[in-house]
Amino acid sequence: MANNGQLQLPKSLMPLIFAGIILIIFLSKSTVTIDAGEAGVLWKRFDGGVVVDEPPLGEGFHIVAPWNIVYVYEVRQQELFEKMKVLSSNGLDIILETSAWYLPKSNELGKLHQEIGENYLERVIKPALRSAARSVVGRYTPEQLYASKRDVIQSEIFDETKKILENQYIQLNELLVRDVTLPSTIKDAIERKLKQEQESLEYEFRLVTAAKEAEKQIIEAQGKADANRILSASLTDKILRDKGIEATLELAKSPNSKVVIVGSSKDGLPLILGNQ
Repeated sequence: MANNGQLQLPKSLMPLIFAGIILIIFLSKSTVTIDAGEAGVLWKRFDGGVVVDEPPLGEGFHIVAPWNIVYVYEVRQQELFEKMKVLSSNGLDIILETSAWYLPKSNELGKLHQEIGENYLERVIKPALRSAARSVVGRYTPEQLYASKRDVIQSEIFDETKKILENQYIQLNELLVRDVTLPSTIKDAIERKLKQEQESLEYEFRLVTAAKEAEKQIIEAQGKADANRILSASLTDKILRDKGIEATLELAKSPNSKVVIVGSSKDGLPLILGNQ
């Protein structure tokens, strides 16, 4: 009943209200929802701590004891972009930009949490990538890094980083070298050198082409000279007269008016007189 404008609850309902509040708190502490692309590591306060001998909690709704804790990890593939300064084989500063694609191994998530922790990116992956990059780039000169060794160093950094992470419960899927930046003076010098080498190769190519063309012309001229010499040696007066008679007879068959006098020319060949 109302007393001085205030609602008074029956004393018999107070225990029920109190129990309801306790139940709500209990349920809120006992339920966990794992979203898509995530997994949960269960830590049991009174039963050995991190659970490492069971699969992690998968996506969906889970009920756990309120005194236990669930640590949620993203198990999708993730990207790490890293820009670092490394030294070439001759001690020059090189700026290297890389992207690493990685994810924690789901079936070993408990061990990852127990031995490394949630901040495994800073504790393990970044140091491994930086160490591998410094080791690999230190084997090459700036010229090699700039011109021809980009794919090679990308593969070598991937292999070395993967080797370091082999026993760290992390899966490295790919590593990309996005950019290699050299000091401007070194870059300009390399570009000038490459340009000079290209011009030299083009000049050598033109010389070789010209030499081959000249050789071709000499061979063709020699062939023609040999053919003419052989032909001249094989032509006799009799052959020439016979060829002339054959040509004259062919001309005589044409409908144009002409007079053919056999053997009337000074060399004994037929003489053809047209109607003009």
